[in-house]
Amino acid sequence: MRVLGIVKKSLNGLHKRGRARIKAHPLGFNQIRGRGLSDSNVFNCHEEDTVLPVLIVGAGPVGLVLAILLTKLGVKCSVLEKANAFSKHPQAHFINNRSMEVFRKIAGLAEEIQRSQPPVNLWRKFIYCTSLTGSILGSVDHMCPQDFERVASPVSVAHFSQYKLTASLLKQLEELNFHVYTAQALEGLNHQPLKGREILLGHECTSIDATGQYVKATAAFLKEGKYTQKNMHCNVLVGTDGAGSTVRKLVGIDLRGERDMQKLVSVHFLSRDLGQFLLNERPGMLFFIFNTEAIGYGHDDLISSSIFPPAGTHSLYCQICEKLISKLVGRELSDINVIDIKPWVMHAEVAEKFVSSDNRIILAGDAAHRFPPAGGFGMNTGIQDAHNLAWKIASIVKGIAPSSILETYEMERKPIAIFNTALSVQNFKAAMGVPAALGLDPTVANSVHQVITGVGSVLPSALQRAILDGVFTIGRAQLSEYLLNESNPLGSLRLAKLRRIFEEGKSLQLQFPAEDLGFRYLEGAVIPDSDNALGAPGPPSGRRRGYVPSADPGSRLPHMNVRVLSNLSSEIISTLDLVSGDKIEFLLIIAPVDESYNLARAAFKVAKEFNLSAKVCVLWPTGTVDGVDKVSKAALTPWENYIDVVELKRSPTSPSWWDMCQMTEKGAILVRPDEHIAWRVKAGVVGEPITEMERVFSAILGVKATKYRKPQSNT
Repeated sequence: MRVLGIVKKSLNGLHKRGRARIKAHPLGFNQIRGRGLSDSNVFNCHEEDTVLPVLIVGAGPVGLVLAILLTKLGVKCSVLEKANAFSKHPQAHFINNRSMEVFRKIAGLAEEIQRSQPPVNLWRKFIYCTSLTGSILGSVDHMCPQDFERVASPVSVAHFSQYKLTASLLKQLEELNFHVYTAQALEGLNHQPLKGREILLGHECTSIDATGQYVKATAAFLKEGKYTQKNMHCNVLVGTDGAGSTVRKLVGIDLRGERDMQKLVSVHFLSRDLGQFLLNERPGMLFFIFNTEAIGYGHDDLISSSIFPPAGTHSLYCQICEKLISKLVGRELSDINVIDIKPWVMHAEVAEKFVSSDNRIILAGDAAHRFPPAGGFGMNTGIQDAHNLAWKIASIVKGIAPSSILETYEMERKPIAIFNTALSVQNFKAAMGVPAALGLDPTVANSVHQVITGVGSVLPSALQRAILDGVFTIGRAQLSEYLLNESNPLGSLRLAKLRRIFEEGKSLQLQFPAEDLGFRYLEGAVIPDSDNALGAPGPPSGRRRGYVPSADPGSRLPHMNVRVLSNLSSEIISTLDLVSGDKIEFLLIIAPVDESYNLARAAFKVAKEFNLSAKVCVLWPTGTVDGVDKVSKAALTPWENYIDVVELKRSPTSPSWWDMCQMTEKGAILVRPDEHIAWRVKAGVVGEPITEMERVFSAILGVKATKYRKPQSNT
């Protein structure tokens, strides 16, 4: 059992880094293209042995997922990580539906997570109590029946700590022939260019220069007691190096939003005694603890306290935390073992830019946006950044699209990050409603702490601690058993208010299906309906809302189970499984009608012209029998990359595929490699199908059609 404690404090003496000056190439990619060279030529010139297509800075879950997705798409990449080892520090632990769908495309990763996570009944509830072994004030069950029925998605959410996910991702990368090197293990490789499929630990990116044709990154590492530098050249550099991103600072990208919402120190410790108790006696995902000695929250990997110790030594923190843990648990633990102490600051900010330096330097994950840990959107939004980004980078490397397609990454992902930031802040404020109902004002603690660590910082640390302890002791007196009980009129009133918060769903929420699966890209590599321009989503409600399937351009493809029509197979798959995870391929979904077959033939011809793979899914209505696939064969020959499937309605009254998509059977849906809808026509194409498909692919990829485009396969 791993348990993480968090104690709030001020963070002083943040390390400041200089910014490397970044200049665009004098010609720029688009101007180079104008001279007769495609971006692919730039990426794959004669210096390909010394220039890496993609360098990823940061080996957290987002960077590792991006490395996997790029490698599966045939793009060489390497990863730098400034830490000397992968973190064992428990951090994010909730994986939402959309991220689990991404993991389904990574060689059984989703299945491994589901096998390895605790049973749902052990983590479906949030529990509010006076201590982990004390009285329960209330509980909230965050799982609904539809969460298990897999109607909206072929996979469920998961409870899987970040350090475990990192280990699983590393195993996936090992299967893809990646090698992990420490600075000490790089003997003979220090002065050699990166070839791809390396993860370099203990290598901190110290400068970035994009003034030449390639991006030059310099990493510093400690070897035999001396700092050494390694220079690397790449076409694209992606910063996935966390909330304090060095890449973001080096390129001079600012953040916008709310800063310093809370300043905390995470203390990771082990206790088998506590773990066994929680597992057997009080299973839950999150525990919110309120008593006169301490206030905190926790799960099987984390306990967080609301006290604010002044600056001090590591040993002082260990002593404070051991005492605090006992107060939150409600009894002494015999086996507390403090493993790690990690300061961090809670922000709600989004980077001004996600893409810079002529589309060659990109931010993803916490480097681009940092949220309060309320609702689990931080890591999940980052994973979805990587999913959006991977196919676009691969399209450039393979000569399918110009570098300008990376601009659509920012156009699509930045609005999602801004929305998820607002939703996380709203959910965090909802969490603060519980202590407020109990007579505590969370803002007072922050204000007092700011005063003490500000103008009061000249006071001796012992006096600072005494003042803080005194103020917080007065506040926590509101939680005494004498006051907080049904016999006391004021306590009864507060407990009743607390119950209403839980019953009305106004406390901290865990799942947001509408936002998780229902987010849309309003502009970017999408073509909005001409008759129904997409409107921006309204402000987040902060409440759980059900997901409503949509085939609007920019939406994630709706899930429906379908059966493959073939003499060789009767496999049942999800519509999401029709999208390949191993190549840049667009999927066209049609019904078996003549007009749609004409459109499918046009799509095949135009995709070939664009050096692009296209796949056609002919979706037959419920009740269709085997053998009808011969119709598609006759209609689509000589093209072979198609599949016939029959929809499987959950019940006779369930809507058909085309009804669910609010389209007629003469409609068609074009799906991108990241499972988002790029274009659709509701009731048949008006005009020449070839012309329409040329318009569609040109707009999505940002290139003009020409029958003389030559394939670029060197990656």
